[in-house]
Amino acid sequence: MSSNETLQAVRGMNDILPDEAGLWLWFEEVVRDWLHSYGYRNIRMPLVEPTDLFKRAIGEVTDIVEKEMYSFADALNGDQLTLRPEGTASCVRAVLQHNLLYNAPQRLYYSGQMFRHERPQKGRYRQFHQFGVEALGFAGPDIDAEQILMCARLWKKLGLRDVTLQLNTLGDAASRHRHRAKLIAHFEQRMELLDADSTRRLHSNPLRILDSKNPAMQDLIAAAPRLMDELEEDALRHFDEVQAMLKRHDVPFEINPHLVRGLDYYNRTVFEWVTTRLGAQGTICAGGRYDGLVEQIGGKPAPATGFAMGVERLLALLQDDGMALPKPEVDVYVVHQGELASQFASRMAEQLRDSNLRVLLHCGGGSFKSQMKKADASGACVALVIGDDEAQANEISVKPMQGGEQERVSVQNLTATVVRLLKL
Repeated sequence: MSSNETLQAVRGMNDILPDEAGLWLWFEEVVRDWLHSYGYRNIRMPLVEPTDLFKRAIGEVTDIVEKEMYSFADALNGDQLTLRPEGTASCVRAVLQHNLLYNAPQRLYYSGQMFRHERPQKGRYRQFHQFGVEALGFAGPDIDAEQILMCARLWKKLGLRDVTLQLNTLGDAASRHRHRAKLIAHFEQRMELLDADSTRRLHSNPLRILDSKNPAMQDLIAAAPRLMDELEEDALRHFDEVQAMLKRHDVPFEINPHLVRGLDYYNRTVFEWVTTRLGAQGTICAGGRYDGLVEQIGGKPAPATGFAMGVERLLALLQDDGMALPKPEVDVYVVHQGELASQFASRMAEQLRDSNLRVLLHCGGGSFKSQMKKADASGACVALVIGDDEAQANEISVKPMQGGEQERVSVQNLTATVVRLLKL
């Protein structure tokens, strides 16, 4: 690359520009308020973790670990590190490291960037953003159902349409082991129908074959043994109770026996919220129970359940529904000309900010006419017009931008006048 060639962002890692960021900020505020209303508290983990954390938690024979992680050796000491591809493993690591489960169960949430080395397409990026929600130390089906109800409430709050819930149970380790043996036997009988990916997974992770989207394999998959037929009574009762709670709250769902999720740590309840409006990337939120993960990472056995939602996909849905990008809100634009006026205008802007008003102070000079055009374009409700005459008299001309008479007021009356005009 030439030294004077314009540098570009890494493909699949996108800039979020100021005109777009308003929608992100609004969305993040809505989501945080919603999470706090259910008693979830914020936790923040590093972007970089030991590679072994994800190998141990997610499973070495998964697409994420085998093909998608951004991993590298620390130049200082050679440690193997990875940009986090998902948040649950990091959150559990932090909970264990800081002994947060010692006194009480934890309801936690986090947000931020995740990284996966994938082929970028709409709704699938190499750097993407998630909100993750984890409840650790809760064993009953009530917390599974509550987290699904939480999502239903958020979709309603956001006004999302065409979002449906798919539900399944993966049972416990013993039932999955029996099912795994039957799956392998089933697929081995028709090896000629398996594609390369499924052949590779047959003995390492056969459950993932059920999630294949290959049209040529759908009949074979449909005829595969069902995990539901292997479930113990306790796991079935747990799943029945989750369904009963959802029905009591009028949350519709579809049982999808092929819903297995892409991570090895799930057990019992798994769910996905999906839409038909984002093409192949139709899952906007997914999660479930992962009772074995705490022990897998090195802690004492503890139940847990959680979910994550993709911010880019949810914002794409909102914009598809016609939601406009919020414009930056400006209360007052300060127009000024002259050396004395410039100093005085800066003091007046600070005075208004002391009352929590949003003030844009014009910078860069220019005529009153050109500055007033910028004031109009800013969306401000009120303009202050200050020349040297006003500054010498300790007065300010206040102009409503949506019509109305301009008035000249004293420094002492400025804030009250602006507040009055903003309420009109």
